Amino acid sequence: MRSDERRLRVLQAIVQDYVHTREPVGSKAITERHGFDVSSATIRNDMAALEDGGLIHQPHTSAGRVPTDRGYRAFVDTISQVKPMSSAEKKAIETWLEGAADVDDVIIRATKLLAQLTNQVAVVQYPNRERTTLRHVEVVPISEHHVLIIAINDSGAVQQRNIDIGLSDEQAQKLSNRINAAYTGKAGLDILPDGLDVANLTPTEQQLAHAVVHVLKDVMTDEAEERLVMAGTANLARTNIDFARTITPVLEALEEQVVLLRLFAEVGDELAITIGEENRDEGLSEASVVTSVYGEPGVARLGIVGPTRMDYPGAMVSVRAVARYLTRILGT
Repeated sequence: MRSDERRLRVLQAIVQDYVHTREPVGSKAITERHGFDVSSATIRNDMAALEDGGLIHQPHTSAGRVPTDRGYRAFVDTISQVKPMSSAEKKAIETWLEGAADVDDVIIRATKLLAQLTNQVAVVQYPNRERTTLRHVEVVPISEHHVLIIAINDSGAVQQRNIDIGLSDEQAQKLSNRINAAYTGKAGLDILPDGLDVANLTPTEQQLAHAVVHVLKDVMTDEAEERLVMAGTANLARTNIDFARTITPVLEALEEQVVLLRLFAEVGDELAITIGEENRDEGLSEASVVTSVYGEPGVARLGIVGPTRMDYPGAMVSVRAVARYLTRILGT
């Protein structure tokens, strides 16, 4: 085995042991636990080379070594394949998510499940309705001067809006039919009043129809992309020792949803990992974020936030699995 290959294996061993034990890792432990066929002296030389390269460091004198952000990055970049979930684990995820009553319930369940699987903070972004399309709409009179607009998008989300106009049952049904004919399959930004067939409608009915279309457009393009669901924040308290200063900056970053939304927008890969100082926000400088897209064609992201001392292979498997199941369920 070449020295560079062995040093990579030594780095992998240090990351794995440190994640598992939370204790600095020494050369003797590496030799005993990982079956290297070289002496502890050789391993020490390899560790010295890794330290010179900024991949590990010694937290205090006479201690073993722990990974740096660069070390974690090098470790993550070597992960080409991760152990797949067992059939029982896959079935449990599928059963848990498919038992949801509606889209909101699916999102909440997915967030809680991801937090439980990883023991980290889980964050799920709602699908962006500017990208989702209209599946069906109903205009329902609920009183003499009020109607209810019920819009269902292609992900199955149901949105309702009460507006102050008066329509008869016949007028409401006629308008529902025309709106569905004009806008089914269109995204919110493409819902424009001039796309509606207003032939044979009285001027008053045309005015009411355009009012309904304006509200429908608002419903389909409201603040969905700014909606996040979070679970597992208490998991950070259990890993407080992993933060050199305090977990407060991480908690503050989580409270500022714009921080996570900006991070979600910046990472383009299907499965993305940002580690420590790679996160642009200072509050996440001691944290790692593992995210994946979900939906077709990747309309939103989900992920986890935790300390850099993280089980990256396990996190990658869980994040990717929940994203895939969420995509499948919302696509049905």
